[in-house]
Amino acid sequence: MTAWHVRDFESADLEAAVQLDARSSETSQAPLFTLADVVACLGTHPAVVAVADGRVIGTAMSRVDSDRAWILRLALSPDWRGRGLGSELLAALEQRLLALGVARISALLPAGETGSTAYANSGFRARDGITYYEKTEQSSPAAVRLLTELGAAVPNALLWTRIAGMSREKDIIERKLILPLARPDLAAEYAVDPPRAVILFGPPGTGKTTFAQAVAGRLGWPFAELFPSRLAASDGLASGINTVFAQLARLDHVVVFIDEVEEIAAARSLATTNTGVVNELLKALVGFRQHPGRLFIGATNSVRSLDPAFLRHGRFDYVLPVGPPDPLARQALWRSYVPDDGLDIDAITAASDGFTPADIRHAAQQVAQQTFELAAESGRRQRATTEDYLATVAATRPTLTPEMISEFGEDTAAFART
Repeated sequence: MTAWHVRDFESADLEAAVQLDARSSETSQAPLFTLADVVACLGTHPAVVAVADGRVIGTAMSRVDSDRAWILRLALSPDWRGRGLGSELLAALEQRLLALGVARISALLPAGETGSTAYANSGFRARDGITYYEKTEQSSPAAVRLLTELGAAVPNALLWTRIAGMSREKDIIERKLILPLARPDLAAEYAVDPPRAVILFGPPGTGKTTFAQAVAGRLGWPFAELFPSRLAASDGLASGINTVFAQLARLDHVVVFIDEVEEIAAARSLATTNTGVVNELLKALVGFRQHPGRLFIGATNSVRSLDPAFLRHGRFDYVLPVGPPDPLARQALWRSYVPDDGLDIDAITAASDGFTPADIRHAAQQVAQQTFELAAESGRRQRATTEDYLATVAATRPTLTPEMISEFGEDTAAFART
């Protein structure tokens, strides 16, 4: 007869179970499921405890996902190990799981951790050749609520790889923004201050917003876009800026983005907003820069219209140009949209000189739509030709004029800080 008995977990066992959890581990590695994960399942998923002399000496806790169950924790009191306690706890928990229709029971634990022998003795098979991957997200429940209020979310991490071409811009942003922010410890080792605020400037349609979103996706940080019209909706723009940045200060990690930032920070001789609004944003940026794990990105089509005080050193770490794609970038963009059907991509690329990424996407969609309509009408599969693309390119009015491209070159020489 054993010196303990096993029963279902009761709410009164929680404190004892937490204390036992702290004493049970036999490895320096953190458990794969946190104690918070375990506690969240108690009361709604099967869990058992072993009790001896009125004291909890072992626990086995699970989470059921459809017909699969995970054993989140097998904890044993150190002075009761080696007596079959772990195997009995697993057997009792397995009975409860089978009664719920569970067909597969799994466990993840560091090598040599408490219960390893019990799992082996209970018929569990260790699987070789498996690598466990883990990514820790940055947002707490309170932060999630705030991000929801702000309409923010973490962009897809693959967005960066989907930006075709634009190799010059990607190289600068990769080295100057993403690398030091993603590896702050290494940056500190080499006395590199990770950036806190940057400006992206360039003609419309060149992908400034997409770059900002892609940076957030690469970092795994929430992306919060602020719209001047919304900031001004209640008590005015200056008050809105103050309120939102006070909320953002509660987040550990965030990329904050304002497109057409000249609406807020235009040169005072040109501004439709008052001086107080510019000053409020400058003050907000000073506070924003005091904390790591945050990045402000402002985008503008007209960097020359920004207030000089706004662009001063110490406020923005970099002022980065994002221009129209060069031939290699245009070719990469076309290849991302055009099927590989023996088309003359070089001719299409040359014909679209001066096109922005948005222009190229529009032209590619036009050809796709025309081809689709022909297929629907004829009932036969259709293939677009090089001539179809060249005709559509010729009929597409580019977003950028020669004057805009010339102005961008002048602005790059005068304002870029890379």
